[in-house]
Amino acid sequence: MPATNRKAQKKGRDIAVQGTNDSSVVSKVSAAAQGYFNDAFLQHFVCKVARRAPLINRGYYVRWKAVDHCVRKFLQITEKCPERQILSLGAGFDSLYFRLRGDGALSGAVVFEVDFPDVSQRKAALITSNITLRGMIDSQSLSLTGPVYVSSSQYRLLGVDVREESKVEEALRVAGLDWAAPTLILSEVVLTYMETQWSDAIIGWAAKLLPQSLFVMYEQIHPHDPFGQIMQEHFQKLNSTLHALRQYPDTAAQRHRFLDKGWEECVCLDMNNFLFGLVPEEERCRLESLEPFDEYEEWHQKCSHYFILTASRGSLMAQALLPRAPESPVPSVGPSWSTTALSVRTTPVCVEGLGMASASVRPGWVLLTGGSSRGGRRAAIRLLLREQEGWRSVSVEPSADVGVRLYHTVTPIPGVGAVVFGGRSSPLNPVRSLFKMTFSLCGALESGGQDAPKLCMEEMMCTGSPPPPRWRHSATLTRHRGREFVFVFGGKNQSGAVLGDGYFLSVDQQHWTEIPVEGVAPEARHSHSACSYKGGGVVFGGLSRAGVPLDDMVILTPTERGFCWERIDVQPPPVPRYSHCAHVSGEKLVVVGGVWLHSDGVPGVVVINITTCSSMEYSLDTTSVPWPLMLHSFCSEMTDSEDPELLLIGGGGNCFSFGTHWNPQPVTVDLKLMLG
Repeated sequence: MPATNRKAQKKGRDIAVQGTNDSSVVSKVSAAAQGYFNDAFLQHFVCKVARRAPLINRGYYVRWKAVDHCVRKFLQITEKCPERQILSLGAGFDSLYFRLRGDGALSGAVVFEVDFPDVSQRKAALITSNITLRGMIDSQSLSLTGPVYVSSSQYRLLGVDVREESKVEEALRVAGLDWAAPTLILSEVVLTYMETQWSDAIIGWAAKLLPQSLFVMYEQIHPHDPFGQIMQEHFQKLNSTLHALRQYPDTAAQRHRFLDKGWEECVCLDMNNFLFGLVPEEERCRLESLEPFDEYEEWHQKCSHYFILTASRGSLMAQALLPRAPESPVPSVGPSWSTTALSVRTTPVCVEGLGMASASVRPGWVLLTGGSSRGGRRAAIRLLLREQEGWRSVSVEPSADVGVRLYHTVTPIPGVGAVVFGGRSSPLNPVRSLFKMTFSLCGALESGGQDAPKLCMEEMMCTGSPPPPRWRHSATLTRHRGREFVFVFGGKNQSGAVLGDGYFLSVDQQHWTEIPVEGVAPEARHSHSACSYKGGGVVFGGLSRAGVPLDDMVILTPTERGFCWERIDVQPPPVPRYSHCAHVSGEKLVVVGGVWLHSDGVPGVVVINITTCSSMEYSLDTTSVPWPLMLHSFCSEMTDSEDPELLLIGGGGNCFSFGTHWNPQPVTVDLKLMLG
């Protein structure tokens, strides 16, 4: 390729990377405006304030929180040092200096910021034209040509490409950086945008020239799982490839990277570990109260794909490292993994959706209701029919409108049909109506000569004390004294509360019935699973009130008086997870998909033997699936054929700011090797 073309491509990539600064600062302003953190100066760096989605606000909150934690720790450790410095690489329109100066936290400290000349020149112009920002800089010296665009007693703004080592070193020397003073080097999603030969050189350069220093870096990891694939595709479309992911795909690789480049100690945590280990529960509760929120799967996946790293040079800076082993929701005892991977195959049916509910209403018939798709939230109802040539989808016209529902339940009732309960249209609008579904046959389907189903929807006007409206709950068929009851347990409501109550609905009497339940009830949860088992039910996993995934299994056992809760101690403990699906096959609980905080891969299938209280984790072989398979906010049904398999329908999610992914077709998981 001619040199002129290479230069043009490089310039284009540099401009694209600079564009990430403009998007980032708007998101930071949005988070600050909603009370996620306090920063009165960010707003002065944007032309127009735009409110981001709650998931974006949370993402920038945890980034801000992690960096602020490290900066404050550095300032605390160096409090008695006569001189100390912060060197921010690729600072963009960050307001760190102004915030620290406003807090009175910069005593004896100087902040150096380095970015592309165009970015630094724009920032200098914003500072000089804004009375608030200009008032935070004393004895300022301004330059229109750089490389030092702003110079004051505590703030130096430099315009130079950080990849040009000699120019950076010279510019910092001119700006007055003291190479021997304690120095915090800060890099927030900067080095990954450049080829690793350049980023590695910067890491090694800093270790060589700053003998008493702390390097703080915030970047992405885990490029190979579904979320990571969507993340990479997003940045490639923006012409801002994440180069470091290829060579340093996880926290262990990043840690060894710094140690190999001359740093003495290094600690690297993904943001789930940071959030649960270093952010107090009181602060996490405050976070939950700021905005209506119902994207937990995407939130935890985002946190698992970013890390905060601290690397130190010198004994003083070692004190500022992140804790090596913060308390974590990830279990210390590892699960038992099978060497067998379960085969996954696609089906030739176009069905997508998030938050749908499914039910096997008769052999080979899977009912799908509600959910959302690319066209928005929907009230559509359809059947998946199993025929000799495979599955196919048929639209069904109900006799009544059940409305838009997400994260609701459909519970099959033998001889009756199914009961639709709960759900929401938005996190502030739970659905209160309760419906009974029954099928009749009228005419022929479009092909195959089978009868076409007609769905009768009857709103149930139940007596008794109904449960408060909820979603992300479970609704399981149980038996008491020869009668059938739908047992509703857990879930979430519009106030954000996580529920731990249980209610029994008599379908034939349409009455919410009080039945005694003894034993210690499971802790409150949502996004768990519950399956019918021997007249009672078995509850597994979910997300707790503290926002931590659970790994417990609790059985609701029928008794003479009513029911009794019994906790089962499963060994080895399965990995905690939520937003999964589960089925009972004989004495085995088969759990598929979901979200966990485990750093290696994504959930496949765990089989729990209810009799022996043992578990085995199985990975999924998805090589035949031509798209990233995301298994949360999906439906699952187990077939009754001689060759047992799971039918997984819908699923996907909003991948932070990288776009929403939809599984476009159902897939099947072959269970013969596991249950045969």
